[in-house]
Amino acid sequence: MKNIRLTIQLLFTILTNGYLYGFLSGKICQGRSKYACVPGLNCYSCPGAVASCPIGALQALLNQNGFQIPFGVLGFFFLFGSLLGRTVCGWLCPFGLVQDLLHRIPVFQKRKRLPFHRILIYGKYAVLLFLVCIGSMFLFGGFARIPAFCKYLCPSGTLLGALPLLSANGLLRSQIGGLFFWKLGILIVILVLSVKIFRPFCQYLCPLGAIYGWFNRFSLVQIHWEEEACISCGACQKACPVDLSAHEISRSPECIRCGRCVSACPARCLHLKKM
Repeated sequence: MKNIRLTIQLLFTILTNGYLYGFLSGKICQGRSKYACVPGLNCYSCPGAVASCPIGALQALLNQNGFQIPFGVLGFFFLFGSLLGRTVCGWLCPFGLVQDLLHRIPVFQKRKRLPFHRILIYGKYAVLLFLVCIGSMFLFGGFARIPAFCKYLCPSGTLLGALPLLSANGLLRSQIGGLFFWKLGILIVILVLSVKIFRPFCQYLCPLGAIYGWFNRFSLVQIHWEEEACISCGACQKACPVDLSAHEISRSPECIRCGRCVSACPARCLHLKKM
């Protein structure tokens, strides 16, 4: 299961960031495909990105003068959320892949959670509310509304967007200022934490994970638990990268459907399948 998931993550990342000319020229793809969104956190400004980030698209619509309900993006979230829930996070997110690969580095004693985990997990909902929604519309930029999450926090945009563009575009390098170093600092902290803690950004700060987590209980793709066959050995919770028990798996908004519990269960009472 782990190797299958890694293969899909790699292939999807390559597929959605396959505009090689962008990496060579230091320019962003401007094709018609950019009008579409990919389900994961994949920065619009990445020079290889062939489509847009749904969080960026949501902010762009919220930033328009004269409030309008962004039905298109909300429909996108409902479609992928109801079909996959946080399976998107576990299988289709490029920045999730980055964190997974860093966590495999054999240094530090690995931990699943940060201290005060039960409080910190609400950070992603705060980011969604105060940066993506309220922040972008009212709190930053005055009359010139800005995508506050992308500008002030998003580490995916720094890693996959800003750094590749700066490496290939001298004009952009000459305009580096304090904001870039602020975001670079955030990126470094998250990358270092990822070596020790499983997906710290996904668990505590990602607004996209907050949205998809709302759909976990009723999404089409589920991890089904046969309670009557369970021997209560705890193998699934030990294998779970976010330390979920058998009755929490799949139902919890923190479950990313990675499938580790399915592989670890000796009684075969956990199954990744459609509802």
